[in-house]
Amino acid sequence: MDGLLAAQQPVILRGLASDWPLARAGRSGPHDAVAYLKGFDAGRPVVGYTGAPEIGGRYFYQDDLQALNFDAQRVPLGAYLDFALTLIGTDRPPSVYIGSTDLDAYLPGLGEENRLNFAASGDDRRDPPVVSIWMGNRTTAATHFDMSNNLACCLVGRRRFTLFPPDQIENLYPGPLEPTPGGQVVSLVDPSSPDLERFPRFAMAAEAGEVAELEPGDVLFYPALWWHNVEALDDFNAMINYWWNAAPAFMDTPMTTLTHGLLSLRGRPEAEKAAWKSLFDFYVFGEPAKATGHLPEAARGDLAPLDERAARRLRARVLQKLNR
Repeated sequence: MDGLLAAQQPVILRGLASDWPLARAGRSGPHDAVAYLKGFDAGRPVVGYTGAPEIGGRYFYQDDLQALNFDAQRVPLGAYLDFALTLIGTDRPPSVYIGSTDLDAYLPGLGEENRLNFAASGDDRRDPPVVSIWMGNRTTAATHFDMSNNLACCLVGRRRFTLFPPDQIENLYPGPLEPTPGGQVVSLVDPSSPDLERFPRFAMAAEAGEVAELEPGDVLFYPALWWHNVEALDDFNAMINYWWNAAPAFMDTPMTTLTHGLLSLRGRPEAEKAAWKSLFDFYVFGEPAKATGHLPEAARGDLAPLDERAARRLRARVLQKLNR
């Protein structure tokens, strides 16, 4: 796993999960796959997303970008999966989608029978991977990024991932920070049918992008913050994914820093922003030794290597300053 992280590029691991029981059930057909999944149902309602036929399965915004184009409600898992089966073969069906559902909480035991031998790092300070399942019919998750590395295990139905490196953010025309279809900002461009008159820079993103066509049993690795558009291509689809970070668990999410940057930096004069950028490059993004090498170890304070105790101290100081 560390080799994949070092390369920082998407990689398809063909057939890695092809022998998993869920993949075998899927090869027998959607009804067998649903029957297998329902055998693990813990009876807890899940969030079911339903979209009208007019959205074409693409979970996105209304035209004004103020509201979403689908409904979400708590539903019984088994009944919702059965509903998905009734839509197979119908003309212009609604889209049904169960996204990012915790495997152990809602389908206990499924992860034990369908599991990667996961070894992201030997550092026991890091959180274990978060394992989720995604199920539904022909749906599309609009282009977005995750803050974690991802191993996406395509198990039932085919999937197409269209991926873009993090440096393409400007060319992807991100939408509002809130609301969002799934918790993360999404690109306003539909990669399958881009409007280049409205979004001309997307042509550069398309040149830098990659397309991963996944068959059942294939596993896709892609690094944190890579943008990805995900299309489920068959009448019923199921995918299990593993999210994890290579950073210690006591570190905060950088999204908090970005949000605070909007509050504290974005509105300042350009000259001040340039100066702050130099400070961030020196203290945050640069080599730590350059910021501390001239200081005695006892005098490094917050610049010393971060550990759990130091993280608690810094977090308390930040909270104190925010609550002024």
